[in-house]
Amino acid sequence: MRAARLIKMVLLLQSRPSMTAAELARELEVSERTVTRDAQALSEAGVPVYADRGRAGGYRLVGGYRTRLTGLARNEAEALFLSGVPGALREMGLEDAASAARLKVSAALLPSLRDASRAAAQRFHLDAPSWFTEPKTPELLPVVADAVWDDRRVLARYRRGDSAVERELDPYGLVLKAGIWYLCARVTGRDSYRVYRIDRFTAVDLLADGDRFTREKDFDLPAFWEEQAEQFARSILHTEVVVRLSPDGARRLPYAVDPVAAKEALEAAGRPRTDDGWVTVTLPVESEEVAHGQLAGLGPEVEVLAPEVLRVRFARDAARLAALYGS
Repeated sequence: MRAARLIKMVLLLQSRPSMTAAELARELEVSERTVTRDAQALSEAGVPVYADRGRAGGYRLVGGYRTRLTGLARNEAEALFLSGVPGALREMGLEDAASAARLKVSAALLPSLRDASRAAAQRFHLDAPSWFTEPKTPELLPVVADAVWDDRRVLARYRRGDSAVERELDPYGLVLKAGIWYLCARVTGRDSYRVYRIDRFTAVDLLADGDRFTREKDFDLPAFWEEQAEQFARSILHTEVVVRLSPDGARRLPYAVDPVAAKEALEAAGRPRTDDGWVTVTLPVESEEVAHGQLAGLGPEVEVLAPEVLRVRFARDAARLAALYGS
């Protein structure tokens, strides 16, 4: 533990002209007294750490000293590619590896380029979860992430409806979608891949250390996820409704319902059939109940024509609104 801290201290001093004891203590998560002891230990080991006394003083490396401890470990290199998603790194247990990787890269850069990471952080931040939600990190995510990185087979138990299912899985990849973590995996011994919500896992056990699976070289996680997401979106659209839309309603439709379904429905309808610009479309939806909630957001810019039961429901809504706002 202390050896790793000493290496990190050298890399910090190598990446900056000088640092105060308070700055080092904050970066290393130790006390200033520990920083003093560590600096003395480095000096005794031959690392030329020099302490400048006084209010503006601090620690620095003398004579352009450069350490050769800048080679990236495998997990650090992998974490570096995810360093733009700090929340995801933290949830997968890779925050320390990413921090070490950034330090090593910073130490290897020319002095004029060492503020690159800070400049990037000031200009780009990814906030993955949806608005008005408080995503909860699945308790078993770090175990699953370890298995994914190391190609380790797992025995997973998860909830499926009211029952519990146990499967031996080859975990291929993780996806973070709108604050929810998913595992893309293959049931051991089968050819097809499936998607599992990690917050539905009740237990995940790593199998024997030597029980690793051979990853299919042509497996493309982004392409697989895109295909699965499209299939899922289409699979839940079991019902059709027929509606008339004003020009503004047609423009807003993709924001109220599934955007792909809206686009296809509008393209199939063609140009407006009436002089006032209104268009009639047949729209696939998840259910009449869901369609009611979605289309209600369009207000007077949509008229439901079918099914009749949904039209009656909107007519009742309109009557209640008229009673509330009428003179």
